[in-house]
Amino acid sequence: MRRRMPRQICASRALSPLVAFMLVAAPVVEARALQLPDDPARTKPLFTSFDLVALASFAALAVAITPADQQLAVRTQDSLLQKRTWIRRSAAVVREVATPGSLIIGSTLYFVGRTGGNERMAELGLHGLEALAVGGGVTYLLKGVIGRARPYMDVNDPRNMKLGRGFASQDYRSFPSGHTVMAFAAAAAVTRTTDEWWPNATWYIGPALFGGATLAGISRMYDNKHWASDVVVGAAIGTFAGLKVVRYHNETKPDNWIDRTFLSISLPVDERGVGALSFSLMPAAALAPLPAPR
Repeated sequence: MRRRMPRQICASRALSPLVAFMLVAAPVVEARALQLPDDPARTKPLFTSFDLVALASFAALAVAITPADQQLAVRTQDSLLQKRTWIRRSAAVVREVATPGSLIIGSTLYFVGRTGGNERMAELGLHGLEALAVGGGVTYLLKGVIGRARPYMDVNDPRNMKLGRGFASQDYRSFPSGHTVMAFAAAAAVTRTTDEWWPNATWYIGPALFGGATLAGISRMYDNKHWASDVVVGAAIGTFAGLKVVRYHNETKPDNWIDRTFLSISLPVDERGVGALSFSLMPAAALAPLPAPR
């Protein structure tokens, strides 16, 4: 007699296409929907009606996948799956790229951009670092307040939560996934920023970056550190952090003190490789990059 699969596993398989779309395609669609207006002098509010749709979609996905948390955690810890060396190594690589890789890449872009006089590179690095800071701050608070136990504590109890417990122990900082937040924050910030420079490349850059961020989230499940719902919520937080940071700088408040301060610092390097720090408070309009050739 053919055995029937548990309902949770059937649900997880049915949700797989939806999860893939939400974590990869949806953020790219949002980045395109929030494209800059033609009038650079016009400012827009930080939050829009589209945010409600996106939040509702992520919330629905998180609620839908929560019943499958336990089964998905068990499946990712399957002995045959865990013994495959290439999967284990790949999981380690994407995990390190997410954190601390995203911080290293953002800092490098900013430093190289300032030393080399490349405004776009410096802007990309700065805004990426800001998105990581915003996403990381929100994540730290949620982890501490919610206090959800990680899967390795008890794979049969995904609802093990206690208010404030996460501030005391790493074992109870499962919700949300910090690596996923960082990966999606970087992906959203880079996709949103480069969309202004090379609009036609968004459909290539976006899926590549968000696809890598999705792998980072899956790797945390493979490492038995997070539940599936932790990853979905982490993706939502990271995506919003990246998109909102860029929107704040380019549409809501272009003449902000962060850009005026950090994009006016330069470290020109002469032929001997010697640099001299220079600093000037310039208006944000003077820091705006030239339009990209189309």
